[in-house]
Amino acid sequence: MIKKFNYLFVTFFGIGTFRFAPGTISSLVTTIFLFSFFNIIHFSYYTILTFLMFIFLYSFYAVADYIKNNDNKDPKEVVIDEAIGQAIPIYLYEISHGANKNLEETFLYYIYIFVLFRFFDIKKPFPINILDKRFKNSFGVIFDDVLAGIYVVLTLVIFMIIKTKFF
Repeated sequence: MIKKFNYLFVTFFGIGTFRFAPGTISSLVTTIFLFSFFNIIHFSYYTILTFLMFIFLYSFYAVADYIKNNDNKDPKEVVIDEAIGQAIPIYLYEISHGANKNLEETFLYYIYIFVLFRFFDIKKPFPINILDKRFKNSFGVIFDDVLAGIYVVLTLVIFMIIKTKFF
């Protein structure tokens, strides 16, 4: 039973088994869910943070359990890491902008966040590439995407600083 749940969890309920771009699709689904939770349903920040922290913490166990008997220690069907990495910049964007924000601008930032995350996740710039190569365990699987999410945050902070200073 727990093996089946872990499989569903790490594959983001089957998205990881898609033939074409499972990582991108899981990032897109995460983006849509979080946009809905924050801007349509209006769940509290604490509720969403609790949910995301549970996913983050449980993912270490679930990924480790899934890859322990697998020769490939970062299989493409494991996409819960993309959901975690994608959620980081979205959550930080939402808490930094609060409830009073323009929905059109928010939608645009979600697009920027999605595109930037996919870019950093695919290109794996330093030190993401080091984590990806050196750690062949659940930590490496998850933290390369966490770093990609942090790169998105840094990129958007720089963009917002430039935008407010010069435009």
